[in-house]
Amino acid sequence: MEKKGLLSQLIQNLCCLPGVGPKTAQRMAFHLLQRDRNSAKALAETLLHAIEKIGYCRQCRTLTEHSLCEICADNSRDDAIICIVESPADVWVVDQATAFKGRYFVLHGRLSPLDGIGPDELGLDILEQRLATGDIKELILATNSTVEGEATAYFIGELAAKHHVQASRIAHGVPMGGELEFIDSSTLSHAFYGRRSLDTNVT
Repeated sequence: MEKKGLLSQLIQNLCCLPGVGPKTAQRMAFHLLQRDRNSAKALAETLLHAIEKIGYCRQCRTLTEHSLCEICADNSRDDAIICIVESPADVWVVDQATAFKGRYFVLHGRLSPLDGIGPDELGLDILEQRLATGDIKELILATNSTVEGEATAYFIGELAAKHHVQASRIAHGVPMGGELEFIDSSTLSHAFYGRRSLDTNVT
């Protein structure tokens, strides 16, 4: 019989977190209520505040509570190089694992026609407008090494070629089917600096 009440509701809601099943959610709920109510209250308050205040950077589309994120507001960054990633989590991973000092652009997904996700849903119209300015010299395509991620990288590479912008793809060390968020820093750093050019015949 399905249990009812606040405790059951808390456990069910914790299951929305990635990698958290019913048993893990149950352990979390009992720990917070039995041993750490102050932290549970702080967590709830911070989560509500984050939901209300955090939006998307108007330039790179990562998560931030400001109109421009810290990276886009940093004038020491190289505006001519943009790293393309699938999610805001990937921005954190790449920036922590490498010495990259360019800019980012977050797709919030990958091309998936079967799921109704096309170029417009990924903000590629915005990216193309930036490419058309002539200020961008290189795109580093750091989408995940999945079938959809590779297809997305190739599509963006063609956009870059159209505007005579060099496109490179991160390569060595990232396994097929792997996602950046779960790759260790040394492997990602090796992949980032071992990137290769896409064969899109830029002239």
